[in-house]
Amino acid sequence: FRSVKNELLPSHPLELSEKNASIPSTFQLNQDKTNFATLRNIQGLHAPLKLQMEFRAVKQVQRLPFLHSSNIALDTLRGNDESIGFEDILNDPSQSEAMGEPHMMVEYKLGLL
Repeated sequence: FRSVKNELLPSHPLELSEKNASIPSTFQLNQDKTNFATLRNIQGLHAPLKLQMEFRAVKQVQRLPFLHSSNIALDTLRGNDESIGFEDILNDPSQSEAMGEPHMMVEYKLGLL
């Protein structure tokens, strides 16, 4: 027997986005792609390229491995610096304030351990 469920299309445009909610950056990647396409249509090819270079440069700046990095520069570039979201109130447990041994964490990040 064939499954009818496999042949059905998503009932709502957000259904696929919600199914991919386990991947936290899926929504942000889709939003970035849409913003880049809009910028390219309005201002030309240079605008999204410049913005992508700025994103890449900002993502490389991090604190030491034992300190949580807020990535405020990336939020400012994306325009998320003035909004309060779910992640601001109930953040990811992996980003808790528990601090480990600083020297060991830096050595692990550098590949010395």
